[in-house]
Amino acid sequence: MIKTLKTSFTECSGRERTVELLDAEQYRELLGPFDGFESPHLEKQGIIPQSDDGVIVAKGTINGHRAVIISIEGKFQGGGIGEVSGAKIAGTLELVLKDCVAGKKTIPVLIYDTGGVRLQEANYGLLSIAEISAAMVALRRHVPVIGVIPGKIGAFGGMSITAGLCSTLLMTKEGRLGLNGPEVIEQEAGIREFDSSDRQLIWGTIGGDQRTAAGFADLLIADDTDAVKETITSVITGEISFLQRTEQVNRYKNFLTSVDPKHRISFEEVRTLWNQSGETSTVERHRSNVTKSNGRGQTWFDLLRGDAKEVGDLPSVRVADGIIGENRVRYIAVVPDAENYFPRARNGELGLLEGWSIAEHVREVITADRNGDKQAIVVIVDMPSQAYGYHEELLGIHQACAAAVDAYASARLAGHPVISFIPGNAISGAFLSHGMQSSRIIALNDPGVNVHVMSKQSAARITQRSLEELEVAAKKVPAMAYDVDSFEQLGALYSLVGDVEADTPQVNDRDRIYVEINRAIEDVQSSKSNDLSVRLTSALAKAGGRAAAISVREELYAQWT
Repeated sequence: MIKTLKTSFTECSGRERTVELLDAEQYRELLGPFDGFESPHLEKQGIIPQSDDGVIVAKGTINGHRAVIISIEGKFQGGGIGEVSGAKIAGTLELVLKDCVAGKKTIPVLIYDTGGVRLQEANYGLLSIAEISAAMVALRRHVPVIGVIPGKIGAFGGMSITAGLCSTLLMTKEGRLGLNGPEVIEQEAGIREFDSSDRQLIWGTIGGDQRTAAGFADLLIADDTDAVKETITSVITGEISFLQRTEQVNRYKNFLTSVDPKHRISFEEVRTLWNQSGETSTVERHRSNVTKSNGRGQTWFDLLRGDAKEVGDLPSVRVADGIIGENRVRYIAVVPDAENYFPRARNGELGLLEGWSIAEHVREVITADRNGDKQAIVVIVDMPSQAYGYHEELLGIHQACAAAVDAYASARLAGHPVISFIPGNAISGAFLSHGMQSSRIIALNDPGVNVHVMSKQSAARITQRSLEELEVAAKKVPAMAYDVDSFEQLGALYSLVGDVEADTPQVNDRDRIYVEINRAIEDVQSSKSNDLSVRLTSALAKAGGRAAAISVREELYAQWT
């Protein structure tokens, strides 16, 4: 490759950015365009694939320090993450982790230019982002994980959650960072909530300047290649460092509870409240006595916990400690709350406070069992999505999701069996945050169980298809389907339980799920692995459900060594 003469980092392609950051003649590209790893799912939908699937991976040095650059090319499918591109990112991070464990310190740098999951591959992207997140949390124990968001697209969807996991996050003024894209918020919540054509609103809410000033990015950097490289070098050498955002639970709770969501908070107010949040004690503004709403998550939480005492203080996040067989368990469920402090999270969505509350309760378990037997965590999943709204984006719902992801992944890495049980909906960033970091996933075989990355209406708008066209595509690519049978074919489930009454379960239904949870806990305890690799080694995954993801990792390993 020839070094480009451009100085604007934003204007460079993904490959140019990679070349500019790495020392000349000291790098090599892995799984490049001539290796022929294209998405096997796009041509079926009339889409021409790209030979590197929109992700550039190069191994080399940055100012003499061993590093790997992973750059997402926003010009291909909006930087969407599918099976192959996701496996390139996750597989690379997994290999970096192996090197770090072996004493070969290697710094991962992720350059974001992505709209999140590639909707044409849907659940493949969902699984990939969970694996990327898992590797990032594990890597941070060895080296800083550096993220750069330069523009044009930014970092959205599930990939914004991974940005929230970075040790250090750099943004240019042109960069954008948010879980829900402007068009999706408008689709889900209406134009009065968020006008996707208002550029001032967009950059004032999620632009690089605002994100840095409001505590969601670490440094605002000049849009200059040399400046980006020198800043990254300063992070590698330890000249500059920052506190890990996902572990600052109390500060972010202070920040959120200082907001009055009854009025539309301004960009400037957010900056002021963030600066004040480190100076105050936690403000509790939630009710201790509240009438609980119904829903499958609520129903199954009450049934499984029995008479176990609840320990949570947020009505929408129910937590209780109980026993299954001889195993201590902590049940955690997100449920509807008609009086939720943030109105956009009143129907069981995972909202701002829900993400941070989950992180708090999971980290309590990690701390309590640091030197003893590890309590299992049972994650009960029934959520329509994450919350969509202006306040949610402005106040960092991606970071709340990242906090929950980090906590669950940290618990798993610490030896806690983390078991997900899905009796209802497992959708989008909510499922990534509350369920996808589990050691094992159990689901009910029921028409009311749906797994996907986005509502059908929003998916149709983003992909510019009709609902009927989406249904046709789902028949060609099972990962696009919403039903749990299709999700099972991807090999991610530990078990799919049939003949259970999902809406009005009885004692015998509860006992069947107890058996499945106990089996899953024992399987984790007998396993030598505390990562998510079981999802790639299951029979269905190896039979074809994750064929491309497995092949990518095998070839990455061959080229790496």
